[in-house]
Amino acid sequence: MKKENFCHLECSLARSLDMIGEWWTLLIIRDLFYGIDTFDLLCKDLSISRNILTDRLKKLIDRLLIEKHSKIKGSQRQAYRLTPKGKDLFSVIMALVAWGDKWESPKGPPIIFHHGSDKHTVQPKVICAQCGEELIARDIEPGKGPGVTNPEALPICLRNMPNEH
Repeated sequence: MKKENFCHLECSLARSLDMIGEWWTLLIIRDLFYGIDTFDLLCKDLSISRNILTDRLKKLIDRLLIEKHSKIKGSQRQAYRLTPKGKDLFSVIMALVAWGDKWESPKGPPIIFHHGSDKHTVQPKVICAQCGEELIARDIEPGKGPGVTNPEALPICLRNMPNEH
């Protein structure tokens, strides 16, 4: 039986997947970052059916990731834009792009991103905001955080640990 959500898990990743885990979601968010912001352009760019796009856009609006706005002031023409919550997905998208470029693009990246005034090629990496070092899995240790409400819903390795504050 397919799970409809992960709300039974005490995990920010599970909660995030509930919010954005559906395939079309990140592609719509990606297109909005690219400036593709009207229903017709999104539909054409993604080759998505109109009814599926309508459903996904409604969910993104309901979850406060995007909002509708008038494309031209005083016009009836509607467009979509990212909310601050939606804009915060940029680093997630860039991390997935970097992974896909490395492991799923044997001929090289299909899209190259440029950054800064000198337009150097982007090489995304995840760093620790505290010390600035790159985050590597072998250097990371999980601990129980202050937001846990049901310790039995935590991963097994964390259930009997004391909370860290």
